[in-house]
Amino acid sequence: MKYFVVDAFAEKVFEGNPAGVCIMNDWISDELMQKIAIENNLSETAFAVKEEDSYRLRWFTPGGEINLCGHATLASAFIILNYYEKQLDTVTFHTISGELTVSKHDELYELDFPSIPSEEISITNQMISALGIVPKEAYVNRDLVFILESEEEVRNVSPDFAQLETLPEGLGVCVTAKGNEFDFVSRAFFPKLKVNEDPVTGSLHCSLIPLWANRLGKKEMVARQLSSRGGTLYCKLEDTRVKMAGGAVLYSIAELNI
Repeated sequence: MKYFVVDAFAEKVFEGNPAGVCIMNDWISDELMQKIAIENNLSETAFAVKEEDSYRLRWFTPGGEINLCGHATLASAFIILNYYEKQLDTVTFHTISGELTVSKHDELYELDFPSIPSEEISITNQMISALGIVPKEAYVNRDLVFILESEEEVRNVSPDFAQLETLPEGLGVCVTAKGNEFDFVSRAFFPKLKVNEDPVTGSLHCSLIPLWANRLGKKEMVARQLSSRGGTLYCKLEDTRVKMAGGAVLYSIAELNI
């Protein structure tokens, strides 16, 4: 089976977030997809099968299947539009989170995803202990989102991953703040999915974009995820949808022997 690795939200290799991509003729078992994701040991491996004029798409982390993943969707679109269906500029995916589209605009790939609302919650001592810092505010959706005072605090935060894994709220944990050069910055941690820090997280921006659009009073923003690899996202809020665009670079093409 052919297997690709793409650096998503990247302008060159070794930036952004690497995702594994398998475009298949027919579905393999869930157990086998999970084993491939564990063997790849990337934050995400995407599996897609063509259905008429669109694709069915699923995402697996080393710790299990997930309901939404931005960077692996971008990576899958990059492979389909550049290696399988070069005549297309847009690809539609049917997923557990509904219909998602990715459109190619020159060197950028724009994702059309659902906007995810967040609910403000109280900050607990357990949260403070896990983060190693006192956040200004806390929100919850699928993930926990903490607003910090500055970009420097986001860049320098050093959480206790074992403690993050025991937090009862949220799947992942995000820290975010107003940026210096960018509109807002963030970092993301998913120890519950066996991923300590995720380099660039598209699904997280489904909640960060409406949060920061409201705080900054603007619909179009440029965001930066401050992982060691780093990644830039060009963001728009459009009613109940968010759009985020980024580059993608092919890292490898391989054959899986299974």
